[in-house]
Amino acid sequence: MSASQDHDEDEADGLRKIIHVDMDAFFASVEQRDNPALRGKPVAVGGPSGRGVVAAASYEARKFGVRSAMPSARALRLCPDLIFCKSRFDVYREVSAQIRAIFLDYTPDVEPLSLDEAYLDVTEDRKGLGSATRIAEQIRARIKADTGLTASAGVSYNKFLAKLASDQNKPDGLCVIRPGQGAAFVAGLPVRRFHGVGPRGAEKMARLGIETGADLAAKDLAFLRAHFGSFADYLFRAARGVDLRQVRANRPRKSLGAERTFAQNIEGAPTLRETLGSIAETVWERIERAGVQGRTVTLKLRYADFTTLTRARSVHHAISQKSAFAAIGHALLEEMLPLPQPVRLMGLTLSHLDQDEDTARTKAEHGGQLSLF
Repeated sequence: MSASQDHDEDEADGLRKIIHVDMDAFFASVEQRDNPALRGKPVAVGGPSGRGVVAAASYEARKFGVRSAMPSARALRLCPDLIFCKSRFDVYREVSAQIRAIFLDYTPDVEPLSLDEAYLDVTEDRKGLGSATRIAEQIRARIKADTGLTASAGVSYNKFLAKLASDQNKPDGLCVIRPGQGAAFVAGLPVRRFHGVGPRGAEKMARLGIETGADLAAKDLAFLRAHFGSFADYLFRAARGVDLRQVRANRPRKSLGAERTFAQNIEGAPTLRETLGSIAETVWERIERAGVQGRTVTLKLRYADFTTLTRARSVHHAISQKSAFAAIGHALLEEMLPLPQPVRLMGLTLSHLDQDEDTARTKAEHGGQLSLF
């Protein structure tokens, strides 16, 4: 389904009007905006060496297969001319606050997901613009005028569809999925586009003959529960374009983390330590991106026999440095060594989150919002 600029949208009574706004390659685009010499070139935000991880990649870099959360060494192999920029989260937060202020001019119902994306419920047309599509167009135009950056937006009657739509015509695109069109839109999508379906999930579905939304919709709930357990109910609804979740303006984030399932089980202290260091880098990028701090670090290990163990440690003060976060994670691992069997999954999480000073200040200025957009 193509993008729509039609203002005469048929909006059924009783349905919500949801917009998902997603900034285009946000961190990298900020760097290209502020340094004209980087424009049109493959750019990555993050550390270029050692255990560095790509926090964001420009669209020029993405053409080579460079993606966020990818180890920097691999990114350089894919794109030898890749230019790395050091993260400037203070700048990203400032720009994010500008964007969030634009959102709040149209609706108080803004649910931030990170610094660069958010859901907006614009069912109440505060400015009398006549449609959610017009509101999305105006928001995108104001973001471009005020920040010099582009945003993509999806408009629909629920969050699931709005998020799918925002990714449909990136970069700098708009897509509208109207009432009655959701199931048909989803039917033509590959299942890997569904939120929560990762590469391994998509591979499992392919083995079961499920490659598109239509394939998924053809399976009954009993079949899905037999193969996907508690995830089945979400998949059943998603395949039909159904999502009953509300936009929650004061949505507190409980934890931030990352985990990695290995193609082959790993063992041996040096390999485990190196892997944990890489995961800690990925998690810390997400922590900085969300603008939060926390007091509890949890290490998760899943053994070859699928037994899962977790170990956690809490401290009295918010962890504000990557080195301290990583050190606690490594200390938890050392306490568990030597492991009784190889590991198939490792994860690291920060919880009991507090806001940093910048976020807390923005909360006070903008009526108690719990997290920066």
